[in-house]
Amino acid sequence: MQKPNGNPHAHSQSTQLPALYLEPSVSTTTVVTTTTTTTTYAPIPLPALPAITATPPKDGKEYPLYNVRLPPSASEFNLVFPGGKKAFFRDQNDGNEVEGSGSNNALGSSFGGEEIVSGKGWRMLPREDSQSNSSHSPPHAIPVVGLNEALEGYSTKKRERAHEFEFESIAIEDTPARKKARAPPSPLPSPQGSPPPDSKGGWRQASNPDPQAQIVQVPTPPTPFEPDLSVTTLLALPSLLNHFTSLPESLQSHVLLMLLRHSPLPVLRTLHSVLHPTLARDFLTLLPPELVSHILGFFTLSSLGRACRVCKAWRGRIEGDKVLWRDLLVRTSLWFGGETEANFVKMLMKKRRNAIDSDDTLPLAHPYKILFKSRYLTYTRWINNPSPKHISFHAHGHSVVTCLLFSQNRIISASDDHSIHVYSPTTGRLLLSLDGHEGGVWALAAHGNLLVSGSTDRTVRIWDLQEGRCLHVFGGHTSTVRCLAIVKPEWITHPETGEREKWPKRTVVVTGSRDHTLRVWRLPKRGEREFDSRLPASPSVHTSQVNPPLPPSSPDISDPPDPSLNPYHLHLLSGHTHAVRALAARGRTLVSGSYDCTVRVWDIPTGRLVHTLNGHTQKVYSVVLDSRDGTWGSEGWGYGNTGGYRSGRGTDGRAASGSMDGTVRLWSITTGECLHVLSGHTSLVGLLGLSPSFLVSAAADSTLRVWDARPSSNSGDLLRGVMTGHTGAITCFQHDEWKVVSGSDGTLKVWDLRDLNFSNSSPFSSNLVGAVPVVRDLLTGITGVWQVAFEGRWCVSASNRNDVTVLDVWDFSKTEMGPDEEWVGEPPGGTYDHEDSEVEDSDAEGVAGNEGRDEDGDIELISVHEERDDDDDD
Repeated sequence: MQKPNGNPHAHSQSTQLPALYLEPSVSTTTVVTTTTTTTTYAPIPLPALPAITATPPKDGKEYPLYNVRLPPSASEFNLVFPGGKKAFFRDQNDGNEVEGSGSNNALGSSFGGEEIVSGKGWRMLPREDSQSNSSHSPPHAIPVVGLNEALEGYSTKKRERAHEFEFESIAIEDTPARKKARAPPSPLPSPQGSPPPDSKGGWRQASNPDPQAQIVQVPTPPTPFEPDLSVTTLLALPSLLNHFTSLPESLQSHVLLMLLRHSPLPVLRTLHSVLHPTLARDFLTLLPPELVSHILGFFTLSSLGRACRVCKAWRGRIEGDKVLWRDLLVRTSLWFGGETEANFVKMLMKKRRNAIDSDDTLPLAHPYKILFKSRYLTYTRWINNPSPKHISFHAHGHSVVTCLLFSQNRIISASDDHSIHVYSPTTGRLLLSLDGHEGGVWALAAHGNLLVSGSTDRTVRIWDLQEGRCLHVFGGHTSTVRCLAIVKPEWITHPETGEREKWPKRTVVVTGSRDHTLRVWRLPKRGEREFDSRLPASPSVHTSQVNPPLPPSSPDISDPPDPSLNPYHLHLLSGHTHAVRALAARGRTLVSGSYDCTVRVWDIPTGRLVHTLNGHTQKVYSVVLDSRDGTWGSEGWGYGNTGGYRSGRGTDGRAASGSMDGTVRLWSITTGECLHVLSGHTSLVGLLGLSPSFLVSAAADSTLRVWDARPSSNSGDLLRGVMTGHTGAITCFQHDEWKVVSGSDGTLKVWDLRDLNFSNSSPFSSNLVGAVPVVRDLLTGITGVWQVAFEGRWCVSASNRNDVTVLDVWDFSKTEMGPDEEWVGEPPGGTYDHEDSEVEDSDAEGVAGNEGRDEDGDIELISVHEERDDDDDD
């Protein structure tokens, strides 16, 4: 609004007062045509409200509602006076703006910083326009008058009617008629009350002061509005507030409660919308973290989920509570102990290392929360999801799939057709085809974006999965490379000195062959010199120069290459007298099983034979290594979680082997002693699997057996369950703590281990044996199932249907709500295949046995922005 000095910004916001905006008055005079006159009134300023104190409170603790913005329904509203006259009230000091085109906006708008009244077919002009000289006004300008002028104009205007209303209030003398006097301007409505406009006419007195003058009553035009209690209350509000603030607090409470008792529900709801957010207190941010964790521990899972949706602060506090999620894992029997939880945390934190943290993103959840969600979904969805998403596609033509991996959201399959394929699990699209082997590929392992393969062409190849090409070709074996494993550095603790060291020093690859030997190779890092053992040696073998492109076909291998010329070859392990069929390795320890009926234990750093385990009477087809509770090498090295615990029966590092003699044997890695002979199978035990609680064996007798794998189990009978449902030899299987997925001729089945897992956690169920129930048949009516693999929400199998190789993929997270992106799968054995999952910490971190752990015994989390050296230590 423009001041007289012409400054449009001179009007201060602090001087704005509550105001009433009157609807324009419309008078219609009908002669021959109808003329409508619209009169717009300026806002009626109301008295200002008094301040609570001389200086408003600064902290708001004593008067928390003093500076709270009023809801629109309380700061802007319509009033209807008697007779139907409408007005619009607006609290100018509240700062609310009218939005939209609703009823509130029908009587109020903003123009040039000043509140302007408007309506259908009319509007109130800015005050400077109304005060401007008429000579400067356009011919079509709308006249704007103040309320006083309007009232005066209404009282002096005469209406054309058929009769006049004249009454005498006293005896009227027969005197000449006098001209009626002009009435003075009518005052504004006031709390003291003026005669209501609907009373009988207005009394007027002639201008002659003669007491004998005639008093006549003439009809009075209607005023713009007829004041009622609404206007009276608005005008009296300042005095009411002054009176209220002078009352004692107890009486103030009584007055307010009396008013609230007589307030309808809409009024109470408006009050609640103001009081609730102002007086509410966030206990999650005010209480100490220990108390918050204790309180949240009583919440159900559904309640925790709803609490996370309250606000960003609550979600960050709940999802970042390590104690809460660790206790939930333990309370729901989803905590396995050993190295599984620590490995998951290391993997997840290293994946987050390059994550960008910004203010717009939600805080990252604690790894224990992700672990809990992943395990809980695995526990429930695999069993309870009735219709997981399923796709099928052809692969490898008519050839047999010899190896199947699920690695970093990729399906990797190898076949006896000499090829390796990489597929997308979501679409089944072929991403890569790795060609180069001259024979069938029978061994496969992944390490991030590096893939290691062994073939009947007697070579070991290392592939780059990003570029889709072969980086290295290692020769040295003189027969089929039948098995291999990638061994990553881990911190292990000496049981006597308590010193921690990293073994092996660099990531290595161990390969076993039908030539009766094993070989240890250092896995080249990305960017290191490429090597092909088929090419002649050159003087630059130890330089950084890259070899020429690999030839399209292998030369004559009747004269095998000399491994000593390979800079990545470390050890040749000789001792077996027949083909090496299976191997398992971790830390310093390597266990191999051979067709010579023996199991051998090797020390990887030195390549020395530690133990020869005799006992099987026929060929050994499978071995597994239990490193969860301490695996001892040639000099008694063990894993960090055992601390200084010395070897003992059933508590030191153990290995298991399956043989054609139908037995499974448990061995002590420390002493070489046979701890248990697990009998029950009637044919070749060709497959073994190990999880924190269970050892599962699969045999050609069409059964699978579940054994207790807990380190404290010294009972003579470790059998926990038997799975009988297949009609042929078990060709493949994989298991975790809650399920087994197994394939045989014609079917692929899912078995439920949850009841066995529960009984394993009970101290009173040491000898419980029962049939393991079948949850579902994933595949039926097929010729055979060659391979199966699962991780997290994904399951993939390779089978033969009508002499065609088919890959089937199931996604168990597919529901009406979509996939669960936080469902992170755990690989078999708890060893993750990420390249950056190696332990690259400095030697100083492993000096003390408790280094790297916090007071709760949990692994110390690595900051997502912490810089680490990606190079291995020499």
